[in-house]
Amino acid sequence: MSDAGRKDFTTKAKEEMTPDSSKSTQEKIKESFTDTTDRISRGVQPDSDKGTAQQAFDKTQRSHDNHAHGGSSETIGEKIKNAVGLGDN
Repeated sequence: MSDAGRKDFTTKAKEEMTPDSSKSTQEKIKESFTDTTDRISRGVQPDSDKGTAQQAFDKTQRSHDNHAHGGSSETIGEKIKNAVGLGDN
């Protein structure tokens, strides 16, 4: 079960298992949009405020994203905060 306002785990799993070649352009756009909003929500909300399952899932997704995108150690939330001048840097 996912936290309120987040993409449901079963939906995410279904999207991952369905090959892009069998998705319509509209489905790909929707999936990209919901993935982005989910990443932003994941980065903005502290792990301590999440349910246990959501926290574990987010940690796994962060690890996957970091390996796939150059190994940045910053979360999306930290990147946003730094971009607008509210971060620790």
